[in-house]
Amino acid sequence: MGNEGSLKKLGPARVVAAGFLVLIFSGALLLTLPVMTASGTSTSFKDALFTATSAVSLTGLITVDTGSHWNLLGQAVVVILIQLGGLGIMSMTSVAGWLLTGRVGLKSRMNAAAEGRSESAGGVRRILGWTLALTFTTEAFVAVIITGRMMINYGMSFKHAIWEGIFHSVSAFNNAGFGLRSDSLVPYVGDAWIIIPIALSFMIGGLGFPVLSELVSRTLRKLRGIQVPSHLSVTCQMTLFGTTILVLAGWFMVLALEWSGVLSGMGFGEKLLASFFQGVTPRTAGFNSLDYGQMHPITLMGTDILMIIGGGSAGTAGGIKITTIVVLAAGMAAEFKGEKSAIVAKRRISSGVIRQAMTVAAAGVTFVVIAIGALRWMDPQFNGDQVTFEVVSAFATVGLSTGITAQLSTGSQLVLCAMMYLGRIGPITLVSSLAMRNIKRRFEYPVERPFIG
Repeated sequence: MGNEGSLKKLGPARVVAAGFLVLIFSGALLLTLPVMTASGTSTSFKDALFTATSAVSLTGLITVDTGSHWNLLGQAVVVILIQLGGLGIMSMTSVAGWLLTGRVGLKSRMNAAAEGRSESAGGVRRILGWTLALTFTTEAFVAVIITGRMMINYGMSFKHAIWEGIFHSVSAFNNAGFGLRSDSLVPYVGDAWIIIPIALSFMIGGLGFPVLSELVSRTLRKLRGIQVPSHLSVTCQMTLFGTTILVLAGWFMVLALEWSGVLSGMGFGEKLLASFFQGVTPRTAGFNSLDYGQMHPITLMGTDILMIIGGGSAGTAGGIKITTIVVLAAGMAAEFKGEKSAIVAKRRISSGVIRQAMTVAAAGVTFVVIAIGALRWMDPQFNGDQVTFEVVSAFATVGLSTGITAQLSTGSQLVLCAMMYLGRIGPITLVSSLAMRNIKRRFEYPVERPFIG
């Protein structure tokens, strides 16, 4: 009873934040053990903490090479942290209770709803079911493809190939960006059998579980001859529309700006494949098939924008989310037109949702600006483009890097840890807290209209 009362006082959003924190520190302590490393020596707590934070937050930034520093056991711990971070602490707790008792308790549904941005606690059980099915089905499918490709084309043993398949499939679907090579997927830049399954996997995971649940549910209902609503939900429409625009924009940006840059020397088909992959990965995954350290500054700036936008809500992608950007754009459009309400897909967006979107965006920008200032102060030897890229990548939980992460000072690396944590739970916790807190006053203050702009 005491523990239950304490959890009620904390509230679902704070329980989520605390759950991720406990998982991060537990993972860090495990990774410090000598049995986890290839050399048999212990890892410093700083590097273990950075790795655990990056894995749980689904980022992919590293200070030690995943493939050479950790042995199989250490890599397995990293994969487990990624999987738990992707499914979510409260979601996993709810699933465990569901499997053991056949039902999901109200408190667990509220916690999972707070973490996953579900519109109601009542819909959590359905979303959890689809989450598990989609996660493991997609991961298994991608793992089989990669395993076969590694054995047939790269001469790997079955044991080696299947671990490559499992590790990269889990990392891809959960948008973590961890790889077993120091150069990520650069050696496979022209291999469509590796690049496309991984890209599709992290794009699916990045849509968000509510959107995926709706799409799969509609498809199954149609196959069974059951009538479905004529229109997708507004959230689903916004996510799919925004994703399509950003995929095309990112693809064209890399292709145009790097045609004579890092893409030079490649054939036409290879350029299309490489630019597609590198155009979609900044919003979600963090894998790279091209060297960001050699890219044009304008490409890095465009990548910063894609990273900060991110993917769909309640999924494995990072950033401030596509729906946040669409809502802000709709609010601005309504203001420019002099309309009273923001309209999306022939539906009015409530003023409360617009305020939440503004708060999430403003908080994100504030966190990023403060972190950039801190890194520039502690590590002035790196230029502004590099520092900005690392900070945005950390907050957006993307994991792309210009190659300076391991060279940063301890203070800067701890700042990046904080940014990864805030990026994973910050917007979710903030919005959930705002949505669940409804302060009612018995009076209203007078309305004032200060000058703006």
